[in-house]
Amino acid sequence: MSMLQNGGTTTAPDVVKETTTQAFVKDVIEESRRQPVLVDFWAPWCGPCRQLTPVLEKAVRAAKGKARLVKMNIDDHPSIPSQMGIQSIPAVIAFVNGQPVDGFMGALPESQVTGFIERLIKDKLGGEDEDLLKLADAALAEGDAEEAADIYGQVLANEPGNVPALAGLARCQVATGDLAAAKQTLALVPEAKSGDAAVAAARAALELAEQAANLGPIVELEQKVAGNPLDHQARYDLALALNAQGNREGALDHLLEVVRRDRKWNDDAARKQLVQLFDAWGPTDEATVAGRRRLSSILFS
Repeated sequence: MSMLQNGGTTTAPDVVKETTTQAFVKDVIEESRRQPVLVDFWAPWCGPCRQLTPVLEKAVRAAKGKARLVKMNIDDHPSIPSQMGIQSIPAVIAFVNGQPVDGFMGALPESQVTGFIERLIKDKLGGEDEDLLKLADAALAEGDAEEAADIYGQVLANEPGNVPALAGLARCQVATGDLAAAKQTLALVPEAKSGDAAVAAARAALELAEQAANLGPIVELEQKVAGNPLDHQARYDLALALNAQGNREGALDHLLEVVRRDRKWNDDAARKQLVQLFDAWGPTDEATVAGRRRLSSILFS
């Protein structure tokens, strides 16, 4: 609960507090589901504890709310440290998502305590980033590229080199027509990660968008195909244009028709283009699954 100071000014609760056996679940287990909680097991007679506790408090406050410190006097509250197997103090145990995940014994110097907390916070943020990536992927799949881009941006603010987030952001930029920005985003992907599946999908989407940008109006292409069903180039271009508009089924139909009519046309271009579409859509997309099945039936019938 917040406290009132200086004539009614509301201040945030302190990130350091004492706990009891009865309050342990609320102060540590439940609180650790929101941010990491360090539990400092100490006793008044413990000299090293008196050295460590101020260092812990300083380091946790420096984390600016990304972690909390809960102190437990083992003389007053022996049952929980006993259940946890704490046999010597000072002992610090870190809890994340309701579970003990790390800890150390003894009075460490300030630099090591700070490093311990920084690693703990980074690990927690990594979990949060995974959740954010799932939200962003879902938003992009539903066609909300702007919302997805905002979420990918949050991930990149925490970890500028996050490859799935870079790939996702590039796909958002392709979806909104900002192809130059998509190129710049993909250029940030480390060379060692250039073969990542998410990066390949983003690159394929960019290349498809660039190809579609050079095509004529869909109506003209449709008229060419209707006038001459054997005009494979027009049918191929129409497929790209339809895909650029989000009509995956139409793109599949025309490219598969080219493969069916003339597999070798333009050095197997239609089949190769289908493979690129599958890369851009992703292996589990319904259009990819259906397209691979239909392509196989043509190639191996």
